[in-house]
Amino acid sequence: MDVQADSRRKYPRSRLLASSAGRGWSTIAAELRSHPAGRIASGLQQSVEIVLAIRGADDGFVVRSGAGRQQQTRPASGTIWLAPIGIGDEEITITAPIPEALHLYLPARQFNLLADQYNLARSPVHSIQYLGGLTDELIRQIGLALLAEMTRESSTGRMFAETASLMLAARLAHSYADSSVLEPLAGPAHRLDNARLRRVLDHIDQHLEEQIALADLARLANLSTFHFSRMFTAAIGLPPCRFVSRRRLENAMAMLAVGRLPLSEIAHRSGFSSQASFSRAFRRATGMTPGEYRRLVR
Repeated sequence: MDVQADSRRKYPRSRLLASSAGRGWSTIAAELRSHPAGRIASGLQQSVEIVLAIRGADDGFVVRSGAGRQQQTRPASGTIWLAPIGIGDEEITITAPIPEALHLYLPARQFNLLADQYNLARSPVHSIQYLGGLTDELIRQIGLALLAEMTRESSTGRMFAETASLMLAARLAHSYADSSVLEPLAGPAHRLDNARLRRVLDHIDQHLEEQIALADLARLANLSTFHFSRMFTAAIGLPPCRFVSRRRLENAMAMLAVGRLPLSEIAHRSGFSSQASFSRAFRRATGMTPGEYRRLVR
């Protein structure tokens, strides 16, 4: 998912501090930006944009005009703004610099998945409201988790990004969309029975050293990605991304204990782009480095 060109056009004077570009995220994009005081003008939105002030400013205002509305809010840390698809021209005035703002971009297809899963009259993507000055702890926590994944790679980052994008789409649809498009689930509920769960678990174990996509696991279970994630968590007690991360850690510990593979090779087989990222994640999980663990168990 490439939003860099659009975000550069919308925020030409801001400084890009971090980006999810190159992470392989296909269902959400993220950027951490520093915004100076000034005026911003933009056109059509291609994705639903969520902006979260990570380090805000208490001595200024953000004044937004769009979708026939004008809003003025203080950009304190934790403040959230929503910019849906199809709002047309938007004008933003920032009266004091915002040191760090996280921008999350959700494509329409994540909302279309919700519509397909719950037989909605239409996708909620076009019913998301143009709002500013929100305080939403769930969105904030998801945003902070995505920011951490952007700056500290884990072995299941892509899977977590897929899950987080669905959670964000569901939250926006539930809390900030026109309720008239949301209808009760029609038809019998889907279940993740033992046979399908076993098929998913076997697939995970057979592909621990490869990329595992949430969408592929959901297809194995014959469920939508959103429904699969909830059903898997209920059955196993862990979200899919955390379960895969735990299995990869266990696999890495086994390779360290019984094999002679170099740490760089074990890092690659565990889904990390570098040995340094693997070592940091291993230490966070076990309290010791991979080398220390290898010496301990031999």
